[in-house]
Amino acid sequence: MSTALTVDVTPAARAAEHAAANEASQQADLLLGGRPVPGSAQWQAEQDSPVGAQREVAAQLLRFRIELKTGIDPTGSLIGLRRWGVTWELIARAAGISRQAAHERWGRRVRQVLDPYGTGELGGPVADDEKDLG
Repeated sequence: MSTALTVDVTPAARAAEHAAANEASQQADLLLGGRPVPGSAQWQAEQDSPVGAQREVAAQLLRFRIELKTGIDPTGSLIGLRRWGVTWELIARAAGISRQAAHERWGRRVRQVLDPYGTGELGGPVADDEKDLG
């Protein structure tokens, strides 16, 4: 009983959170009908194509929605979505809230990861849609 009440559960909680995030990703893929097998003709055709990028964004949006529904921290998905150039408007639609509410809820955390030194340079195709959000 003593161990159950005193042992540090931080590593176990972290492992469970990672497992849940991986499962959310797998479930998103299943909802989309799966992904092409790496190395297959379909996979080759989608590499660096708009279809492949669209599939990735759709999978990330589904993963984000699943994470929200299950209470998993969606920060990793949000960082991925922003790096894919997804706007706060689309993220808000996926979450069922306003663009302003989405930005207020997650914007600061996501920006801290994408711009850890506060230079204003987010790099990559991150959507330039934060100026009017405050």
